[in-house]
Amino acid sequence: SSEPTVPPAQPITYAIAGCSEHSGNYVPENILVDTPQDPTSRWSGAQQLPTAKQWILLKLETFSVIKSITFGKFHRKHPCNMREFRVYVGLNSHHMVQALHTQLKDDTISETFPLRHVNSEGICFPIRYIKIVPVSAHGMSFHISIWYVSVSGIADPLYVDNIRSRYEEYRETVVLRHVLKHLRQRRLLTPYQNILARSNIQVEHPVVTALHSSLVLQGTWTDSEALFSEASSAGLLDAYIQSCQPHSQWKRLHGVDADGDAPSKRGGHAMALDPENGLIYLLGGWDGQKSLDDFWVYDVSAERWRVISHSTSIEKNGPIPRSCHKMVYDTRSGCIYLLGRLGDGDILKPEDHQELLRRAGETPDGSRSTAYCSEFYRYHTRGLDVGKWDLLSFDTASFGGPPLIFDHQMVMDCEAQILYVSGGRVVDGDWDSPKYSGMYSYNVRTSKWKLLQRVFLSHVIISSMLKTAGHSMVLDPMSHTLFIFAGQRDDKYLSDMYAYDIASNTVTELFSNFSASGGLDACFTQRAIIDGRLKEIYVFCGLTRAQPTCALTSLRADTPNWVYQYTHPSKPGKWTKILPEMVHEGGEPAEVPLPRYAHQVVYDEGTKRVFMHGGNAGEVNTQVEDVETEVEGGGDNERPGSGDEDRPSRVSKETRLDDFWTMKLLRAAPEEIVRRAKYQIRQQQFREMCEEQPAVKALRFLQTQVSAVVDHTNPEETSIFRALLGHLFSTPITTDGSATCASTPKEIATGLLEEPPKKRSRPNTPDEAWTSRLDDEDEDEMLDSSTSAAVTSSGQKRRHAVLLMEEDPVETALRNASMKPLSPERFRQRTEVFESLLQFVGEDGKQPMGSLLDMVDAEDGI
Repeated sequence: SSEPTVPPAQPITYAIAGCSEHSGNYVPENILVDTPQDPTSRWSGAQQLPTAKQWILLKLETFSVIKSITFGKFHRKHPCNMREFRVYVGLNSHHMVQALHTQLKDDTISETFPLRHVNSEGICFPIRYIKIVPVSAHGMSFHISIWYVSVSGIADPLYVDNIRSRYEEYRETVVLRHVLKHLRQRRLLTPYQNILARSNIQVEHPVVTALHSSLVLQGTWTDSEALFSEASSAGLLDAYIQSCQPHSQWKRLHGVDADGDAPSKRGGHAMALDPENGLIYLLGGWDGQKSLDDFWVYDVSAERWRVISHSTSIEKNGPIPRSCHKMVYDTRSGCIYLLGRLGDGDILKPEDHQELLRRAGETPDGSRSTAYCSEFYRYHTRGLDVGKWDLLSFDTASFGGPPLIFDHQMVMDCEAQILYVSGGRVVDGDWDSPKYSGMYSYNVRTSKWKLLQRVFLSHVIISSMLKTAGHSMVLDPMSHTLFIFAGQRDDKYLSDMYAYDIASNTVTELFSNFSASGGLDACFTQRAIIDGRLKEIYVFCGLTRAQPTCALTSLRADTPNWVYQYTHPSKPGKWTKILPEMVHEGGEPAEVPLPRYAHQVVYDEGTKRVFMHGGNAGEVNTQVEDVETEVEGGGDNERPGSGDEDRPSRVSKETRLDDFWTMKLLRAAPEEIVRRAKYQIRQQQFREMCEEQPAVKALRFLQTQVSAVVDHTNPEETSIFRALLGHLFSTPITTDGSATCASTPKEIATGLLEEPPKKRSRPNTPDEAWTSRLDDEDEDEMLDSSTSAAVTSSGQKRRHAVLLMEEDPVETALRNASMKPLSPERFRQRTEVFESLLQFVGEDGKQPMGSLLDMVDAEDGI
């Protein structure tokens, strides 16, 4: 069915359904009325013990999708004001999930917070109950008070019924898939098949189902390996491969133009990519002595630079020399938009001021006293106006846009034809008092600017998110989400991260400190790019500090680059270091870029290639050419007088760069994952051969077939390989009766151990040669319960008290009459191998994670 039209959010009526003990006349019904002047119009809890839970339960008038909750306050500060709190929501009052955990300010301004109304799978859910659980008050040893609460959402019956129906269908599907997984694990295959036949449920991809039948039920090893290869061809392994820790493969590009020239050494320049034509545009920057205004384009396929203009300032409507500006490319129109600058002067003569106003088509009315004006440019790369500049505005602040800024961020939603600009330091001549810009959007179709933070819901988060410079902002065009993170505010380097949902105008704090969550250090002028299809953000680090409170900035020689992976934009994702490429295929040390800041990076999502140019390498100990002596700067703005207070004012030698690089991320190749799977399958085949086949045959299989799929350079795999010999000594020796062994199994095994392991022949391509260590996933989820012991009334343990784990009729139909039924232990072993192989299969192609048994132990579980 089609997606329902989302009605606008409106205030939702509720009643008090219950609460913990209250103090005096401060009853919970008081929060229904907003009377900030009345000191008695509040709920106040009676309990003060830290261990005593306080709560208020709200019952909505009808099932609704709640978008936000608002807390009103007293007309002045009050020690009883609630500080930290949690909010839980649910369809009923007995089973609720946390939707918010945050804090209120101790002031008089009401605060609104978005409430989670979409689960981890992106399914919107309705609720009937809201539970507010206060944690602390602003005053020590004071009763916690709540003055007023209102909720906003959607109660439209048609919309909510549709949402509720979808959510119930989702819940039924989740439960049934877990039930089916449980039945199959416990060898209850007949009811498993009956439920599948009578429901419209798909537990897994058909290839995975065939793999279970082949591997677990029939033990046809060759077919099992072929099916896993088929799973690889079907793309079922792609998600796992994407989750493997990547490493970088850098290549320096040496392209020049027809005269043998290329962009000179610089930092703080701007680049933009035309992905359709494979063209990279570069403009301006700071070379250590002056701002630049040369304009270049690089043809990726031809590997050549071409200078468009040696000086855009002499072009009609062209931009003056600048650095710390931003450019974006519009794939629809082929236009480049340019905003912001840190120029050599930044103070215009009055006559220049008036002339530029006339060039922009604006009327000089003398209303603006400042000479720091923010010009806004557009450059045409194709069409009738190809090669021409448009001065869209001489001063964007005069038309509702940002003031003159630098170290800001700008991205473009080409589909919606809207630009987004966030943060940056304001250029106003006062370098001693840093000021920061806000979040703006520019509609290309209407030529209108809009200040966005006025429509955001969470004011607490916004004040933290916007006052930054040298930060990163990327746009996920698939979900229409902006990710904003890191940068500098005053004298502090930041490690926070936010997701801004454009459609709902809501902001979610993903990390207050991603360094503490396994991410990169707090940093400034790092560069970030995004692959929306892969849901990955790549971060190339800039300046950091040895300690968060330390004022001394550093450019670490071992600065790692990072990848941030997310499944849903509003949920915290996973940070992973990008491993460096240490050696080339021939054993030569890999050529890699120097650590740097104030560089520029663009990304071609089609070819999965990163392009990086220039920047500042900081102080270099080795002798380098063309080293400028200057006052050390920080970030993109590297010249005297423009830095922040924390930037050292000592003379140092720094190196600016003109090198140009391309990089691609390498992960384990599909062939490598198939090899690992074959190793696991053949291990199980060998274990069974030790029990059923002659010892010599089993050993020969180990020496040839198993050894052929072992990575003998991997100590872990080699250790497991050698440990397999123990199966021969722990099982009875069988013979085929036609021949006798010349040596005992132990002698043959000893000979095998003494023989150097054969290194399998492997392709030499980087994709296939490099491997990453496997993480053990869901070990506890294996069939512990099927072999677990039950306690009898006499206190003794009894195995399989509930399940006999005997052969199911479905297996009998598949089994050859000459073969014996699988023992319960053999079924368990094969199932463990099957579920181990599932770690390589993406979530969409396999049975659900987790176990029904976990629900028994969970809080409020069955």
